[in-house]
Amino acid sequence: MAKKKESRLRVTLVRSVNGTIGKHRETVRGLGLRRMHHTVELEGTPAIRGMIRKVDYLVRVEEA
Repeated sequence: MAKKKESRLRVTLVRSVNGTIGKHRETVRGLGLRRMHHTVELEGTPAIRGMIRKVDYLVRVEEA
């Protein structure tokens, strides 16, 4: 069975992590986001999508 090619996602940190739950700060760092308005491109794997869903109130996601 052929593997389905996963899409690329562009994730941008749009809200500060100050005052958020510690686990959410760790998740943002795990996504590779370091500062406000920092953007990274990531593979759309289920693990990455779960991390994004956890901190969806802090980030903006676009298809790359």
